[in-house]
Amino acid sequence: MKYRIKDIRESKNMPQNELAKLSGVSRTTISHLENGKENETMVGTLNAIARALEVPVSDLFAQNVQ
Repeated sequence: MKYRIKDIRESKNMPQNELAKLSGVSRTTISHLENGKENETMVGTLNAIARALEVPVSDLFAQNVQ
């Protein structure tokens, strides 16, 4: 699973540590999700990140366009 967390976060000029603070998700987990080191996570984690980024959870998922 590839997430778009980094793209969205950077478009908002938000550093990882700020996203971590706003979401309550550790910066390490955010980094792992952004860099593909962790590709499964709890729904609550994604909800918290989406809420902090002010986007729907569905926006966090990469679209596979063929």
